[in-house]
Amino acid sequence: MVGLKEELLKSIWHAFTALDLDRSGKVLSHNLCTVLNVPHDPVALEEHFRDDDEGPVSNQGYMPYLNKFILEKVQGNFDKVEFNRMCWTLCAKKNLSKSPLLISDEDAFKVWVIFNFLSEDKYPLIIVPEEIEYLLKKITEAMGAGWQQEQFDHYKIALNTSREGLSAWELIDLIGSGQFSKGMDRQTVSMAINEVFNELILDILKQGYMLKKGHKRKNWMERWFVLKPNIISYYVSEDLKEKKGDIILDGNCCVEALPDKDGKKCLFLIKCLDKTFEISASDKKKKQEWIQAIQNTVSLLRAGSAPPHKEARQKRKELRQKLQAEQEELERQMRELQAANENKQKELETVRKQLEAAAARAAEEEKKRLQTQVELQDRFSLELEREKMVRQKMEEQVAQKSSELEQYLQRVRELEEMYKQLQEALEDEKQARQDEETVRKLQARLLEEETAKRAELEKWHLQQQQTIQMTEAEKQELENQRMMKEQALQVAMEQLKQLELERKEALEQYEEVKKKLETAANNTKSWKDKVAHHEGLIRLIEPGSKNPHLITNWGPAAFTEAELEQRQRSWKGKKATST
Repeated sequence: MVGLKEELLKSIWHAFTALDLDRSGKVLSHNLCTVLNVPHDPVALEEHFRDDDEGPVSNQGYMPYLNKFILEKVQGNFDKVEFNRMCWTLCAKKNLSKSPLLISDEDAFKVWVIFNFLSEDKYPLIIVPEEIEYLLKKITEAMGAGWQQEQFDHYKIALNTSREGLSAWELIDLIGSGQFSKGMDRQTVSMAINEVFNELILDILKQGYMLKKGHKRKNWMERWFVLKPNIISYYVSEDLKEKKGDIILDGNCCVEALPDKDGKKCLFLIKCLDKTFEISASDKKKKQEWIQAIQNTVSLLRAGSAPPHKEARQKRKELRQKLQAEQEELERQMRELQAANENKQKELETVRKQLEAAAARAAEEEKKRLQTQVELQDRFSLELEREKMVRQKMEEQVAQKSSELEQYLQRVRELEEMYKQLQEALEDEKQARQDEETVRKLQARLLEEETAKRAELEKWHLQQQQTIQMTEAEKQELENQRMMKEQALQVAMEQLKQLELERKEALEQYEEVKKKLETAANNTKSWKDKVAHHEGLIRLIEPGSKNPHLITNWGPAAFTEAELEQRQRSWKGKKATST
């Protein structure tokens, strides 16, 4: 919030200094509350701007009100462009040059906002030559023109001789005069200023048209994408009037290139925690630029770093502070040397007066005292010459320090140029590494496929060997089973023969028993008839088996059910013994 407050104060300072607060302070405060979405406090406003001695409207009196009732309540949920435009409206008419410029009022407004971003944090606000050079370089690069370093060096020398930097209105006059954009038309300069404004003020890292695949209907629509440090917004067109959605970026997001499919080329994928977005760029170069820009943004979010232009501004400011501290230290040493030199001059003046007094006294004395005076004069003359040499050496050291300072500043400029070249080399190296990683992944995938195929062939070979061995074993086992079945068949045949013999014997026994039974029945019938005839009241009880008789295909069985079960158990025991 401290950085936001400083940025707001710069724009407010322009409006504050351009207005007569005795009459317009209330208007400024009311407008600030409106554009900053701060609740109005009419009581505090009226109390502060009362027309008596207890409600001062001086610079010292307005700032406490501004801090307490407005700036401390700002939450960041306001339109920065609208806020800056309100402050610009209050101060531009009074300060903007009346002479014709090569840029429009809208471009002048954007230059004014950029000035507030790059200016020093001290009042009255100025932009130092280093920041002027940085801004002019950005505009020149955006126009596609070459940077004229020698021309700017001459301008910088002329500027340093008169002042520390430029005000906002002088910077607008400098850019609007076309001194550093000769040969460029108004439209080119305007587009360059707008591009720098988007990057430095609106934090737009990249923007352009691409195709986006829908989540519901799965159709492809052209959208205008705008990349910022923590979000990608996409609109119907580049006028930014109709927003269609946002892609929230954080450290967990990633971007991947996709192969061409469904007739769409130059595809890449943005993965977030809750959604995945498929996007198609116009060509391979645009695709790679967007992938690189999004990856850099996610890396900054993971590291918790500021956007590149803000981090670069902070580094330039720290470097200027360091150089300023060294310059102040050098000036302090110069002052100390100058003070020491003045002390030496005073001592020499005192010595000279003493010599004159000694010479006056020596004129009145004898020749011996005159000789002593001459010796003293010679000795002090030598000392004076020595002091002059010391002074000359000090002046040479001062000149050497000034030369070293100029060399150091030149070295700083060379380092900035080297840093830019290193960034370009780093981009090339990242691209080469990405290509190398793609080839490496392809080789790894081919190697994995070859390994899988080789393992599959070895598996098939092993299965064939096992099948052959299993076939031999099964063949041997079938042979053994066949032998065992033949043996069992022979045993069964023998048992069948034995059963056939037993059956025949049982039939023979049955025939004998049947005959005996018929004979006994005939005898019994004859005897019963006789008894009934002679003794009709007597009824004989015939003997019978306690167990029920079994009935076979040949008639009543010759053995009981218990005897049959015993015979079955005997046959089963014999069969088990034979097997």
